[in-house]
Amino acid sequence: MKTSLVKIPVVLVRQPIGDFYVGAMHYRDLIEISSSDMRRIESDLDRYVGIQRKLSPDRVHEINAFVKTIDATFPTSIVLSVEGSCAEYDEKTGLLHLGEGIDEDTGEAIAKEKIANILDGQHRIEGLKGLDTDRFDLPVSIFVNADMADQSYIFATVNLAQTKVNRSLVYDLLDYSRARSPQRSAHDVAVALDRSTKSPLKMMIKRLGTATRGRTGETLAQATVVGSLVPLISSKPLDDRDLLARGKKVKFVHSEYSKTPLRPMWVAEGDTDITKLFIAYFSAISEKWPRSWASRDPGDILSRTNGFRAFMRFFKNSYLHLRPEFEPGRALVSEQEFRKILDRTNLKEGDFNTVEFPPGTSGEKRLYDRLRASARI
Repeated sequence: MKTSLVKIPVVLVRQPIGDFYVGAMHYRDLIEISSSDMRRIESDLDRYVGIQRKLSPDRVHEINAFVKTIDATFPTSIVLSVEGSCAEYDEKTGLLHLGEGIDEDTGEAIAKEKIANILDGQHRIEGLKGLDTDRFDLPVSIFVNADMADQSYIFATVNLAQTKVNRSLVYDLLDYSRARSPQRSAHDVAVALDRSTKSPLKMMIKRLGTATRGRTGETLAQATVVGSLVPLISSKPLDDRDLLARGKKVKFVHSEYSKTPLRPMWVAEGDTDITKLFIAYFSAISEKWPRSWASRDPGDILSRTNGFRAFMRFFKNSYLHLRPEFEPGRALVSEQEFRKILDRTNLKEGDFNTVEFPPGTSGEKRLYDRLRASARI
């Protein structure tokens, strides 16, 4: 994270969905670092529930007038989602530091006005713009590293408590956020990889919450893991989710096997087998390069975003090399089979560093290309 722009005294809240932070922010700070990302959420959900959460000018005008009154108050929390690279929690001081970070998917900088996405409270924040006072703090609930499935669920849960929102619509939305889909399955696989005692990725994936200063075990954002898994399952994940949410069936087309090799497993609801497959794959990686995998030094990348994303791309090549045709009953691959492919590569302990493979997509591609070339697949 770049220089901290906002420091917020917070309380760490632990709930079944994961950890989040509750604190208070001055309204000017909140306006400066936040933007409503409902358009992105809507584009993913509109197709099923027709949700409409666009700003209402009348509502904003009403709030703008209200906040100027002598007894104005907003006692309920603004709900925010923040990228992990934009947040650092200091256990000693109880402060959550928010600042500009890097988008782990694109490698691009996250501007200060994009640090926090508003999941609930956009009308209140818009209504506060133009206010001129030093006496208006807002309670905030901050979720860090929430992927799309988490954000959809949080959004639905928050709106369930709001009596002015049509409850039938919100119940549909809540069911939709829980519905089976490529995104939901990838989310569940990521959680399983982080929790399983057999997984080399155990306690390495940041769910909701952010890495604490001085703790270096969590090297991957859950959104990064999910984003790498979904393309192996579906080339049209929104269409798949829409079909399933409408009670229809999804299909596996043999001609698309090379594009989405894990789709047969997913269509058969074999999420557990997909998890086993990645436990075997990353076990082979961690056994092949144990020191590099275990290293948490800043310059080492094998167990960080670039290394993970490159090896997830290489997984597809490896899997199709071992299973060039779909054969029911032979979808799983053993750690030993993956290891034979990895042993053909020319990468050694210590090669996985930012000098050889610089941060961003260029370093990821360089590592992927080298894996393919040296393994000859």
